[in-house]
Amino acid sequence: MARTSIAVVFAGSGGAGAMTAGAVFLRAAAQAGYYGLMAQLFGAQVRGGESAALVQISTEPVDSPPDRYDLFVALDWEKVDQFAAEIPLDSTSIVLSDPEAGAVPPAIVRSKPRCVPLALSGEKGEGAERRANMVAVGAVAALAGVDLVQVSAAIDAVYASKDAALNAANKNSAEIGAGLAAALTVNLRLAPATAAPRWLISGNQAAALGALRGGVRFVGCYPITPATDLVEWLSPRLKQLGGRLVLGEDELASINMALGASFGGVPAMTVTSGPGLSLMTESIGLAVAAEIPLLLIDVMRAGPSTGIASKTEQSDLNLAIYGAHGDAPRVVLAPISVADCLTATEYAVYVAEQLQTPVIVLSDQALGQAATVIDLPEKRPAAHKRRTNGAGTSQQPFKRYALAGDAITPMPAPGTPGMAWVAEGLTHNEVGLPASGAGPHVAQINKRAKKLDRFDAGQYWGESWGTGETALLAFGSSVGPARQAARRLAANGHHIRVIALRILSPLPMEALAHALVGVRRLVVLEQNHGAQLYRHLIGHKAIPATAESVARPGPLPFRPSEIGSYVM
Repeated sequence: MARTSIAVVFAGSGGAGAMTAGAVFLRAAAQAGYYGLMAQLFGAQVRGGESAALVQISTEPVDSPPDRYDLFVALDWEKVDQFAAEIPLDSTSIVLSDPEAGAVPPAIVRSKPRCVPLALSGEKGEGAERRANMVAVGAVAALAGVDLVQVSAAIDAVYASKDAALNAANKNSAEIGAGLAAALTVNLRLAPATAAPRWLISGNQAAALGALRGGVRFVGCYPITPATDLVEWLSPRLKQLGGRLVLGEDELASINMALGASFGGVPAMTVTSGPGLSLMTESIGLAVAAEIPLLLIDVMRAGPSTGIASKTEQSDLNLAIYGAHGDAPRVVLAPISVADCLTATEYAVYVAEQLQTPVIVLSDQALGQAATVIDLPEKRPAAHKRRTNGAGTSQQPFKRYALAGDAITPMPAPGTPGMAWVAEGLTHNEVGLPASGAGPHVAQINKRAKKLDRFDAGQYWGESWGTGETALLAFGSSVGPARQAARRLAANGHHIRVIALRILSPLPMEALAHALVGVRRLVVLEQNHGAQLYRHLIGHKAIPATAESVARPGPLPFRPSEIGSYVM
């Protein structure tokens, strides 16, 4: 019987071409009509460290890492011990490796996979035109039943900026690999796929696209892994739309430039990861106090300090929600899938503009740097624009921070006649002038809190699937494994509900309470040591005191079988 899915690892030292091999194979499979997901493992080194592309191909959408991998293709064995724990193999797994690369290391052997030799580099003395990573792609594609026509087209797409001679060598190498596969006694052929218009996109690209669709036209940023490729993809497209991206000298400069652009009337954002978010907290407070819209994307990574720059974790939640001195409420939301990075980020722009407040999008490395094949999005959030209408006279100064009426007060562009105002971080009065009295201080705190108290995310609060009396509650990259675990349990007659929170602060209390109706057992899943989401929910009495916490740090992702075993 043909398989419905296959999970493949292309591994090697940095510079060996493992990531490129994964990208070509995923694109070829997508062009053949399959769904897919590719996660990345790599060290902090620029070259020479560990590197692995984890690719799943399926006839159905893929939203979770697998419990195990069917095929491990070693381009070389350098540093394999660094990531062996993140690539589960078993006795039914197959390892393809070049005999010239040496013996299979103990870190792989202990899983007892079937080891099959494959001459990736060819015979000694053979010309340099044989490229090992493309030989591997050709072999794996043939084993999976993906035609060389799709492989050739994928090579053209991935190597579009390279010269014709290199592309010819790559295609020739893939053809060699397909020929070698024909001699292997390995059966990994997939069932036929159903072709349809789909996107191949990463979480970071989706978030960047969401920001553009939301109207962001200025970005102030500073390079930081794993968020850098978001702005690399965004920069030329932003310029095409008349926007600008400015590289700051550090994170403080980046967020302050974005605040300046937003003050000037342009929807603006900054992009960072945990260490950068730590540095930006003072300016987040300024955005809250001055009521300036700001989109901030945090692609979370393992911490604290510099932690593991290239690995995922969901440990910035406390910082994102509570990180600032004083009372500084802001909106924090998290995409629930790679595809949702698009919708969540576009929606975040509208919320920031409407509420005149910073909005933090908590993505993570597992979402941001994963590439996936998805069906075309069917809906978009309704646009919300900044309120700019207001009135002022020479007798009555314009009250930018007026206390009467709507807590969301007009924010006219600088230079608007009769409506001059000051964006002030100091406690200020209704006009915006500094005030040190208790009255103005408390009044403005209450005004800013009221905006968020009245915020209703509607259908964008989160998602809920299933009707079981046991529920799994998660956010970000932990949602996919929870859903896959629930699907497997349902197939065996055990119905499990899955609740994915998109809005993390302010908590959507009413919507969450409705999603929990009928739940007798609640399990909160998250990838951090301190159970930050669980404690946040308990602290707001949003979940029952009997709720269970399953919290552990990264970088190992949750596996569906692990979740299923815990629940049962």
